Amino acid sequence: MKARRIIIGPGNESDYKQALELVKDIKPETVMADWGYDVDWFIDTLIAMEVTNIVIPSRSSRKVQRIIDEEHYKQRNKVERFFSRLKNWRRVATRYDKTARNFNAFAALAAAIINFTVNAA
Repeated sequence: MKARRIIIGPGNESDYKQALELVKDIKPETVMADWGYDVDWFIDTLIAMEVTNIVIPSRSSRKVQRIIDEEHYKQRNKVERFFSRLKNWRRVATRYDKTARNFNAFAALAAAIINFTVNAA
């Protein structure tokens, strides 16, 4: 079974600051993320966790570009399409809910409906 974890952080904080929280207590074989997660401390942590396949492209400003599995990276489009569909739910896209608990609950409901409609087609 693939591990999945969603963490709702403050809207004014970069996603990568929650990166360690996303992978703690699990032993992933592969970690895929966009170049926003290309920070040394996170990559070093993944290496220390013995992650066998780190699929995080290097930022263009890096002097030494990391080589990634391009075919594996193409699979990220499924995640991107899911978030695109999730943003069609105005309540999720604009975060009408004031509490993280309510926002998370509605986002989970919307995700379940999206999953059902995609798999039913």
